Amino acid sequence: MRVRIDPEVCQGHGRCYALAPGVFTCDDEGYGEVIGDGTVAPGDEDAARLAVDSCPEYAITAE
Repeated sequence: MRVRIDPEVCQGHGRCYALAPGVFTCDDEGYGEVIGDGTVAPGDEDAARLAVDSCPEYAITAE
């Protein structure tokens, strides 16, 4: 699984990095960022899916 955040859509709610801190972090302004290249480790997949489903702006996509 790989995730991506669309920076044009992200509004900085912070749910992604609160729900999946092993997958997401935030920039200096509080907007979500993917850690590394977006590849999700097997142990973080459920949290990553929850973050995708919880984004109010639908800024996160998963492949």
